[in-house]
Amino acid sequence: MSAMPQINCLKGTDAEALLANVATRLHAGSIVPYLGPGFAELSKPDVPVTPDALAIFFGTKVALPRRARGNAWAAAQHIESNKHRSTVTGLMAQAFAAPVEPTALHRHLAALRLPMIVDSWYDGAMRAALGKREGWGEVQGITRAGIGEVRWYRFYDADGVEVESPAAGAWTTVLYKPHGGVLPARNFLISDADYVEVLTEIDIQTPIPEIVKQRRLGRSFLFIGCRFDDQLLRIYARQITKRSADVHYAIVEPDALSRNELRFLLDQGLTPLAIAIPRAVEILLAN
Repeated sequence: MSAMPQINCLKGTDAEALLANVATRLHAGSIVPYLGPGFAELSKPDVPVTPDALAIFFGTKVALPRRARGNAWAAAQHIESNKHRSTVTGLMAQAFAAPVEPTALHRHLAALRLPMIVDSWYDGAMRAALGKREGWGEVQGITRAGIGEVRWYRFYDADGVEVESPAAGAWTTVLYKPHGGVLPARNFLISDADYVEVLTEIDIQTPIPEIVKQRRLGRSFLFIGCRFDDQLLRIYARQITKRSADVHYAIVEPDALSRNELRFLLDQGLTPLAIAIPRAVEILLAN
C-alpha cells in the first residue's frame, strides 16, 4: 500500500491569521465562498446534512439492496429505476422540506454583495439569507436524465421566477447551486443517471454556466463545510474552480481526512486550514 500523502495543514495562530487575511479579501470580492453541507449543519437543521445521512433517509422510505445502502447516489438511482423519477423528486423534497435557518455567516456573506457564492448542498438557507434584496439571482444544475431536457441549468431571480440566462449578467451576486436545490423549483441532481451526462462533458466545461466561468476568473475559492471523500465531489470542485486563481483555501479537520482527500488537497494546491468551523465563522465575521 502506498504511503499516506503528506500535507502541511496550517494550525493555531498561523491558520487563524491566514483566514483573517482571506476574510479581508472576501470583502474585496476576490474570494468565492464554496459552501458544503457541513456549513448548513451549523443551523442544526431538521434536514440531512451529509450524503450519508441522505442515504439513511432514503433507506427509511424504500427498501434498498445492499449495494445501494449508505450511498445517496446509488440509493436514488435504485428508487428511480424501480419506481419513478417523480418518487425521487418527492423524497428529496420531503428530506429538505424543513426550512434551514440562515446562520450569521450566511447573512454576512449575503450582505457583502459578493460576485459569486457556490452552495453545493440542497437546502435553501443561502437563498433565504439573500432574501428579496435586489441585485442577485441563482443558477442551478438540473437533471437531464429521461426528461428530454436540453439545458444543463436554469436561472431564477430573487423571487424564484425562472428567467433567461442573459439576466444573470446584471446580477451583482450569483448564487450557484451545481447540484440543484429544494427551492425554488425542486431541481435535484442526485441519482447516478443524473450525473452520467454531466460527468461525460464536465471536463470540457459544457455543464458549467458561462456566468460562473466568467466570475471565477482570477479569484480564489474558500471551501467551508466541504468534504472531498467521494470522487463525484472531487470532480465538481476541480471543474468549478478550473481557470480561476492558483491558490485556494479549505477549512478542514485534519484527523478526519481520508487518503483520497489528502491527495486531492495536494493535487489542487488547496491550502488546508485546521480550524473548527465555529471558530472559522467567528474569524470571518470579525474581519
